[in-house]
Amino acid sequence: MTLRTLLHELRRDLSQRYMREGISINETAFLLGYSEASAFHRSFRRWTGRTPSAYRRDRTRGAP
Repeated sequence: MTLRTLLHELRRDLSQRYMREGISINETAFLLGYSEASAFHRSFRRWTGRTPSAYRRDRTRGAP
């Protein structure tokens, strides 16, 4: 496993955790080292197939 792969996996896992915990999208982007929330938004959508807001909304409704 490369360092880059490890970083992507860690960011993905932490981003999902932060969304479940209700941390704002802007703060999550900052905590994960993104320069802008829009860059985080693109990555999150690539990882999950959903926007951070849709992921959070679906999780509160009990969707996987």
